[in-house]
Amino acid sequence: MTTVAKNEGTADVLRILLSIILPPVGVFFEVGIGLHFWLNILLTLFGYIPGIIHAVWIILRK
Repeated sequence: MTTVAKNEGTADVLRILLSIILPPVGVFFEVGIGLHFWLNILLTLFGYIPGIIHAVWIILRK
């Protein structure tokens, strides 16, 4: 495992932990302000759990 791959894995873990606390912030760090960011805010307002699921999906889909 290279150092770059190890750092990316660590960054993903930190983004996921952040997404559990504040889902839109985790999405923002992954994709910036765009469609997925606004969708995540909407999902989080409708329910905290859908916002977390969407945020984790965005982070892990790459």
